Amino acid sequence: MRKATLFSAALIATTGLAATQTALAYQAGDVFVRGGIAQVEPTSDNGNVAGSELDVSDENGFTYGLGYLFSDKVGVELNGSEAFEHDLSLNGSGIGSVDRMPVNLYANYYPLGGTGGKVQPYVGVGVNYTDYSNAPSGLSIDDSWGATGQIGVDLALTDYLLLNGSVSYADVEADVSSGSTSLGTGDVDPVTIGGGITLRF
Repeated sequence: MRKATLFSAALIATTGLAATQTALAYQAGDVFVRGGIAQVEPTSDNGNVAGSELDVSDENGFTYGLGYLFSDKVGVELNGSEAFEHDLSLNGSGIGSVDRMPVNLYANYYPLGGTGGKVQPYVGVGVNYTDYSNAPSGLSIDDSWGATGQIGVDLALTDYLLLNGSVSYADVEADVSSGSTSLGTGDVDPVTIGGGITLRF
C-alpha cells in the first residue's frame, strides 16, 4: 500500500508539468495498446477458510491492454494479465498455490485530453472479472466479479510511443469450497502497481 501511495503522489506532481510540455494529446478516435509488468499486492486481511486465517502472497507478471477514446477526454479500456500464481497458506502453513487471471473493463477520463501536453494522466472505474485455476488439491475456488478503479499517466516520448505507469484496486472475493461443502470466502482485494509502454494509433 505504501508503494501505491508514493506512486499516486508522483502522478499528481508529474501532472503539473503538462502546461510546459508540447506533444500531440489524446483525442477522439485514438486507439492504443499497452504492455508492461506489474506487482500485485493483496490486502493484508485475506479472510478465513475452514476456520483458519488465509494468506495470499504478492506476485508479479506481465500485463496488457487495449483502449479506445470516444471523445478527447472519455474512453474505454480492456486490460488483463498473465495468470498470477499466488502461494496460499492457512494460519501460516502453506497449502499450495492458485493461478489468478484478472480481466478489467474501465471507463477512463483524461482531464488533459485534447489540450496538448507530454504528460497525460487518467482515472478509470469499471468492473473486474477474475478466473481461478489450478487450486490446491481438494479445493474449488469460484470465479468472481467486483468493482475496480485505476489512476495512471502516460508520458509521450513521440506522438505514438508513450511510457505508462498506473495503480489499480479491485474488490475481489472468491468463495472456497471442498466438494459441496463451503469453507469460506477469500478476500484478495489487490492493489496492482504497473509500468510499461503505450502505443497510440
